[in-house]
Amino acid sequence: MNNLEPKAIFDFFSEIRQVPRPSKKEGKIIEWLLATGKRLGLETKRDAAGNVLMSKPATPGKENVTPIIFQSHMDMVCEKNNDLDFDFEKDAIQAYVEDGWMKAKGTTLGADDGIGMAIALAILADKTIEHGPIECLFTVDEETGLTGASELQPGWMKGKMLLNLDDEDWGEFCIGCAGGIDTVAKYNCEFEKQIPADSVAYTVKVGGLQGGHSGDDINKNRGNAVKLLTRILWNAYQDYDIRIADIQAGNLRNAIAREGWALITLLKENAKVFEQYVQQMDGIYKKELHTSDAGVFVTCESAKMPAKVIDEMLQIDILNALYTCPHGVLAMSQDIADFVETSTNLASVKLIGEEIVITTSQRSSVESRKQDAADHVACAFYSTAAEEVEHSDGYPGWEPNANSQVLKLMVQAFHNLHPEEEPTVRAIHAGLECGLISEKYPELDMVSFGPTLRGVHSPDEKLEIASVQKIWDLIIEFFRILK
Repeated sequence: MNNLEPKAIFDFFSEIRQVPRPSKKEGKIIEWLLATGKRLGLETKRDAAGNVLMSKPATPGKENVTPIIFQSHMDMVCEKNNDLDFDFEKDAIQAYVEDGWMKAKGTTLGADDGIGMAIALAILADKTIEHGPIECLFTVDEETGLTGASELQPGWMKGKMLLNLDDEDWGEFCIGCAGGIDTVAKYNCEFEKQIPADSVAYTVKVGGLQGGHSGDDINKNRGNAVKLLTRILWNAYQDYDIRIADIQAGNLRNAIAREGWALITLLKENAKVFEQYVQQMDGIYKKELHTSDAGVFVTCESAKMPAKVIDEMLQIDILNALYTCPHGVLAMSQDIADFVETSTNLASVKLIGEEIVITTSQRSSVESRKQDAADHVACAFYSTAAEEVEHSDGYPGWEPNANSQVLKLMVQAFHNLHPEEEPTVRAIHAGLECGLISEKYPELDMVSFGPTLRGVHSPDEKLEIASVQKIWDLIIEFFRILK
């Protein structure tokens, strides 16, 4: 861990991992960034949204070189294994190195986009690079609402080219992304306290799934814990008259649900066949998902009898809504081969107090189909008498520009370093802040790139160490050829 190169980048990333930075709770990392900017002797300022901008003047003789903005986001997805005692608002990420990758112990690593932040800070700290004016923008709340990018004020930045450091594949340059919108349904939860005396209780759990990013991984046919758990409960209600006392499945809107559980009751006379049914579903899921999610499992364990269960008619509505609600790819692009155009993620279902909240998110590179997907999902909830169905404001996509000057420069720098290789230039189905930034700064020429990450938005997140050095070399070459 102490011998990783480039040392400056990994030293900054080590510092970043010590600072809690959940989305919408970035206060500590904001203060750390302000202190770091001061430590580096740089002009550092914060806007009303919490975004931080550091500025570094040009080296002598480079004052007329095109001014550059490096952009990354400071928040991280906070996912952990259920059996881990970890508080993302207090605890430092525990990282280790294995087979050329950096990983975290049971949590997300936060390299999305902590490594982008570290790269930007290493650029600012370096005294050997010859460069024009540099600005480094660190935005808040990218993962849950793109709030920082949406609240940027025109005129705050002066750069002409923006290099977004949030792509996840070395050798790839991203020039476009999908837009997104969230659809959330809420049901007022009524309960029944009269549970038959000859009832037993079980906790039914689905886990062992890969999960992943709801944009990048939505086309990989991975199991969704909400859908898998719903399938079990829906059929178990038909056959064994189960009643649900609690349900908690999935977590973040932009992560494919990896695990979930429900506390249920049923008559003791049905207990044995119910246990056999759950065991049967475990085998079915292992067979159905043997390629995408070989570690999937379903269990049921005896539990303490709850004091109440969800009203039966509401339970029927909830299960019907979850079973009906689509999840996955809705349409492939008609213009780009093997590119997801439109998708939806059934992210979570949670009983919170006296309310059941179902969270979903939709993405599309076609604005009209993004709204259509959101309306499609909403219908599953409207038809089951949801108390409230709301769409978020959403965010725009980023329209590709194949003639981008900054793209041409990055490709040239790549070829200079790797003459036998060809980089990938593409748009992605995931969301990036570039679309929102371009609304405020329409003249900005933008490209997104970064080191290789895998398993983002899950505890399987890992960073390929060798790719960080390649990104650093690429940036140095980009500065060399920039006029």
